[in-house]
Amino acid sequence: MSSAAAPVLCCPDKFRGSLTAPEAAAALCRGVERAGREGRALPLADGGEGTLDAILACSPGELHTLAVTGPDGDPVEADWAALEDSTGVVEMARASGLALVIDNDPLTATTHGTGQLIAAAIGHGCRRVIVGVGGSATVDGGLGALEALRWSLGGADVVVACDVRTRFLDAPALFGPQKGASPDDVLALEARLRALAERYRETLGVDVTALTGAGAAGGLAGGLAALGARLVPGFDVVAEAVGFGAALTESGAVITGEGKVDSSTLSGKVVARVLEAARRGGLAAAVVAGRVEPGVDLGDVPVQALSDLGGDSFRDAAALVERAAFSLTSRL
Repeated sequence: MSSAAAPVLCCPDKFRGSLTAPEAAAALCRGVERAGREGRALPLADGGEGTLDAILACSPGELHTLAVTGPDGDPVEADWAALEDSTGVVEMARASGLALVIDNDPLTATTHGTGQLIAAAIGHGCRRVIVGVGGSATVDGGLGALEALRWSLGGADVVVACDVRTRFLDAPALFGPQKGASPDDVLALEARLRALAERYRETLGVDVTALTGAGAAGGLAGGLAALGARLVPGFDVVAEAVGFGAALTESGAVITGEGKVDSSTLSGKVVARVLEAARRGGLAAAVVAGRVEPGVDLGDVPVQALSDLGGDSFRDAAALVERAAFSLTSRL
């Protein structure tokens, strides 16, 4: 099959605040098909918010809802998924996310609800559990989750899809202010995580301070790693779950995208990883973004920002993404 006859793989991340990754992928496909090419939708994520949506859109499974402890101690209703291959998918933002609280207190915010979701997946019979850890309200080092899990993963293979490479003890300074921490709070959180790291070392025999990515979600990744969970780059986890590699080999070109292309895009996020894979496969690629931060260089890859198309890039996002894909398809 020639590259022009093969489908265009439409594999975006979410457009935060306007489109989920499945919605964005569908809009890209509509634009590609209006331009006379076949489109294939394959939503992606990097382990942050939207991971559950992306995986469940591409994998047969069932969505479950559980009442759990939210980050501020109040109950919240949180979804998780059980896939047909006995894999559970948990997105910590749904149980312990910053978006769940109006006035977050990072000194008391807990990951207990995330631990409850993981325990529910294991109790359901899932022998493998994917945990996406972006969007957290917490800097508790995963202690709340470990207490909910009673300090055991029950023999399950737990894979933590990390969206950052942050070290455990660096989490307070890097993420604390984003979650409402004052300078004094950051110092208190650093002391707490140092003590917790020592506790994990003494009781579980794992030095979480040495693990890349252990600081994800305010140290939740490290806490789970202390119980034996594996820390894996989030894009790799999602790409494997949705069959990205196989889909790429069957495609003639690629369109990816996200809400904002900025300096973080180049640090292992969906857009950068997709472009890297397309280059390795010799495929033409293009990017649709809500907006593009000045100075971000994606090389010779065609990029269309919704902010340059007129209209409201949030309210009219689906229509604008479709329009952008229609325009870019002629360059693929």
